[in-house]
Amino acid sequence: MAKSAEVKLAIFGRAGVGKSALVVRFLTKRFIWEYDPTLESTYRHQATIDDEAVTMEILDTAGQEDTIQKEGHMRWGEGFVLVYDITDRGSFEEVLPLKNILDEIKKPKNVTLILVGNKADLDHSRQVSTEEGEKLATELACAFYECSACTGEGNITEIFYELCREVRRRRMVQGKTRRRSSTTHVKQAINKMLTKISS
Repeated sequence: MAKSAEVKLAIFGRAGVGKSALVVRFLTKRFIWEYDPTLESTYRHQATIDDEAVTMEILDTAGQEDTIQKEGHMRWGEGFVLVYDITDRGSFEEVLPLKNILDEIKKPKNVTLILVGNKADLDHSRQVSTEEGEKLATELACAFYECSACTGEGNITEIFYELCREVRRRRMVQGKTRRRSSTTHVKQAINKMLTKISS
């Protein structure tokens, strides 16, 4: 049997936006009411996505890390879920600064990420409109989902699957570019040698 591809995903967002609840809902289809918001956890999950076996390593960050920890997590991850709470405008406003740090750490590579507005079941307390989420996702050039870890509404499984697909697409593109550039180097070296010989 072919070895499954490994994909490293990290979940970022302000403490209290429901990062752990989202991950647990994805892994167990259940909602947890109480957990320690200061805990950081890593989960391994195997899935078949588009007929291919994938092993996800999911890092659920606490949202209270110092800069060094946060940057370490960003270096580790290949795909990122940036989560905000639709009832907390402050958590939405923290998304762009997070993306800027990610860009800085990952450059010159493009960052693979998905934007998620959680707590969609609390529409009566909404502070961030769906349109604002969509607009920010367009600016970040990423997919956007609104969902509720509490009720399970919104396709939470699809968020993680789509991120895996995107990470793997990027890998394939980068692999092709690398191969092309090494072939170009070889050609250039041969041309230089031939030029020397003929001169």
